[in-house]
Amino acid sequence: MRGIYQTLVHSGAVSAGVMATALEQFGDTSELERHLVDRGLVSEWQLAEAVATHTGHRAVDISAVVIDPHTIALVPGTLSRRYRILPLEHTGDRLLLGMVDPTDIIAIDDVTSVTDLRVEPVVVAADALQRAFERYLRSDEELSDLSEQIGETNESATISFTASLDDQDADAPVVRFVNLLIAQAINDRASDIHVEPGEHQLTVRFRIDGVLHEMQRADRAIQDGIISRLKIMSSVDIAERRRPQDGRLSVHHEGRQIDLRVATLPTVWGEKIVMRILDNTGQSMAMTDLQMSAGNLARFEKAIHRPHGMVLVTGPTGSGKSTTLYTALRDVANPRVNAITVEDPVEYRIAGVNQVQVNNRAGLTFGAALRSILRSDPDIVLVGEIRDHETAVISIEASLTGHLVLSTLHTNDAPSALPRLVEIGCEPFLVATALTAVVAQRLARRLCIQCRTPVTETSELLASLGFPHDPSDPPQIYRAAGCPICSGTGYRGRIAVHEVMTIDDRLEELVVARATGTEMRQAALAAGMVSLREDGWSKVAQGLTTIEEVLRVSI
Repeated sequence: MRGIYQTLVHSGAVSAGVMATALEQFGDTSELERHLVDRGLVSEWQLAEAVATHTGHRAVDISAVVIDPHTIALVPGTLSRRYRILPLEHTGDRLLLGMVDPTDIIAIDDVTSVTDLRVEPVVVAADALQRAFERYLRSDEELSDLSEQIGETNESATISFTASLDDQDADAPVVRFVNLLIAQAINDRASDIHVEPGEHQLTVRFRIDGVLHEMQRADRAIQDGIISRLKIMSSVDIAERRRPQDGRLSVHHEGRQIDLRVATLPTVWGEKIVMRILDNTGQSMAMTDLQMSAGNLARFEKAIHRPHGMVLVTGPTGSGKSTTLYTALRDVANPRVNAITVEDPVEYRIAGVNQVQVNNRAGLTFGAALRSILRSDPDIVLVGEIRDHETAVISIEASLTGHLVLSTLHTNDAPSALPRLVEIGCEPFLVATALTAVVAQRLARRLCIQCRTPVTETSELLASLGFPHDPSDPPQIYRAAGCPICSGTGYRGRIAVHEVMTIDDRLEELVVARATGTEMRQAALAAGMVSLREDGWSKVAQGLTTIEEVLRVSI
């Protein structure tokens, strides 16, 4: 290996004097390599380039390569980790194999035997390879182990196996698989885990940045064990398979406590389980984190800092309504005010805020809880969701009696909240008087800053979309490309687009007159409201998202 160190010196990566001292201390051993890297004398990539030059192979930077999962699957994960190798590309009978040591003939022979392909070794950096392992080598080994241990099941075996799950220790295959599944979802920034039974196999999907990605397929034989384990962890009735159930569980991951909200749903092939990941540590709690435009933020802050009134946040499920509400509550709550929430469920715990969990079985409904809250001398009341006439009426009455009420409502846009409240059964004049502002929002995927690619669209196309621009000076916009950092999607994270409607005299008149949603929208736009689409275009112009994403989430 001494030739490698000579190559490092000749390339200028390290001085001859430093290399001579290191050789004298560690000799021609792997410890020398670790010393050079740990001391920052050379990088893992410089070392890989030196190995490639010395051995006559090509060096490949896999940190900039998106690898097909089917190619990864050609070589068992245990083999990849043992030899520090990773299949990179499969073309015909050729397999491009990334290796830290391309002279490892035993590794090449084993891969050739397993794949029956012609192996072409290339050199990769050790640190990039480790990151690729974390990215691509998920739970394949665990799944194989699990399938082998459970094997083919029949009805009686399933019942016996299910009943004993709660007695299994941490080394049991089902327990290991479920733990790995949850840990991987948290590491991948997933918001939901879908465990879906099928006729022949179990499918696991993660919702990442608002889009579902298939992560794993397993033999149907392990289905009952995994579902039963999740039901036990979330404290729901393991024997009940005919009706939906809701549960909750907490896990510790890398020093953090993560809550998961669990919902079961009977299907024709068994129970489907969806777990919503509630990571309180990653929750945005500053108004600037909402990423509102300056105008929208000013409107929103003015509304929530009023001593009384109702502020609604609208949007579909998973649009970030809870994040916006909690952020607003955190901004206005202080030791001088009494802030109380009523939620179903309590998703995030906030210090200094009294949070009430709805319990329908015990008779603690939204309406009952709100009545009790109003007798507890509150200044600020947060209602998790206005679902029915009773909750809506009490919330409006609370806002009219000197309380600031924050809540959510399911509507397509901000102006639709006004006729929606009337449809629920609230008196129009009370709605007009109580409501201060309505925020509608959607979540668009944020462009990956590492791989976004500039693109110039024609003025005709932009004009047809209603994108504001100067035809003589086309705006600089970007499209999604894909890289290992964003798992090849071109997006990483999400960004909110908003429309903030404040209630003025004209809108009050329209509400009392029971005007249509279209008329109210026209009045709101005339009063200066920026629509979801327009706010989305501003985010595109800033290089934060794409035209496609704005069209996907806005109307």
